[in-house]
Amino acid sequence: MRKSTRLCLHAIAAALLMSGLASLVAAQRNPTMAEQQRDADKEALFAQYTELKRIPQSDKQRLAYEAGKKYLRLFGTDTDPNVKEVRRFVNEYERVRRQYDIDTVYKSKDYAKTFVIGRALLQNEPEDFYVLGTLVEAGYDSALAGNTTLNAETIAHARKARQLLEGGQITKADPFTSLEVARGFLNFVLGYLLRDQSPVEAAAAFRNAVQTDSPFKTDASAYHRMGIAILKGEFAQLSAEYNKQFASKEASAEQSAMLQRIMHLADRAIDAYARAVALSSSAEQQEARSKILEQLTTLYKNFHNNSDAGLKELIADVLTKPLPE
Repeated sequence: MRKSTRLCLHAIAAALLMSGLASLVAAQRNPTMAEQQRDADKEALFAQYTELKRIPQSDKQRLAYEAGKKYLRLFGTDTDPNVKEVRRFVNEYERVRRQYDIDTVYKSKDYAKTFVIGRALLQNEPEDFYVLGTLVEAGYDSALAGNTTLNAETIAHARKARQLLEGGQITKADPFTSLEVARGFLNFVLGYLLRDQSPVEAAAAFRNAVQTDSPFKTDASAYHRMGIAILKGEFAQLSAEYNKQFASKEASAEQSAMLQRIMHLADRAIDAYARAVALSSSAEQQEARSKILEQLTTLYKNFHNNSDAGLKELIADVLTKPLPE
C-alpha cells in the first residue's frame, strides 16, 4: 500500500516537472508582449540611429548622437554588437565635441576660459592628450603675452603630457602635427617656463627639445636658452661649491676633478651659444645674432686665456658635430 502510494507520488511529480518544462519552453519560444514590444522599439531606434549616422551633415550627426544616447540609456545593458557599435560612436562624438569646444576658445585667444573648460574636461579624463596639449599651448601663449598666472598649471600639464608620450601611451599626436613635434614643443615650453625657477631642469628640457625631429632641432632660441640655463643652473651651483671647498686649499685630485666638471659645463654652454649663432642666418635674426655672438665671445674668452682664437672655426663647424654629453 505504501509502495503504491510512493509510485503515485513519483508519477505526479514527474507530470508536474514535465508541465513546468513545457511551460518554460513555450515561454522561450513565445516571448511576452512586453518583450516583443521592447525588441521592436530597440530595432526601430537602431534603424533611426543608423539612418542619421550615414548622413555626414553635422546636424544629422548630432541627431544620430542623440538617438545613440537614448539607445544606450534604454538598451545599454545588452551585450549584442549593435550596443557596442553605438557606444563607440557616442564616445567618439563626445571626444570630437570636447576637442572642438576647447579648440574654439583657444583660437579666440581667451586663455583663461580655455583653462576653465580644460579643467572640467580633465576631471573626467585626466589623461586626455588633446586637452593637455591644448592647455600647454594656451599657457605658453599666455606667458608670452605677459600673463604668468597660468604658468604653474601649464608646467604640470606639460609634464603630464610628456609622461604619457614617453610612456608610449599616445598614438595620435593631435593637437600637434606629429609625436616628435609634440615632444619638442612640450620640452621647449617646460624649459621656457622653468628657466628662472629651476634652470637645471630647464637646461635638460631644452636639450630634449633640440634633439627631437621637430622645428626645435634648428631653433636658435632653444640653443641660446639652453646655454643660459646651463650657466645659471649646474655651472653656477658647481662653481659656488668649488669656491666653498677649494678656495684656500692646495690642489688635489678631488679639486681637479671638480674643476674638470666645471670646465665641461662651460664647454657645453659655449657649444649651445655657438649653435644659436650658427642657426641665426635669416635677415630678421641678425640683431639677435649680434647680441648672442657678443655674449658668446665674452664667455669663450673667459675660458681661453682672454683670446677668441678658434671661435670662428667653432661656429663654422659646430652644426656638423653632435651635442656634447
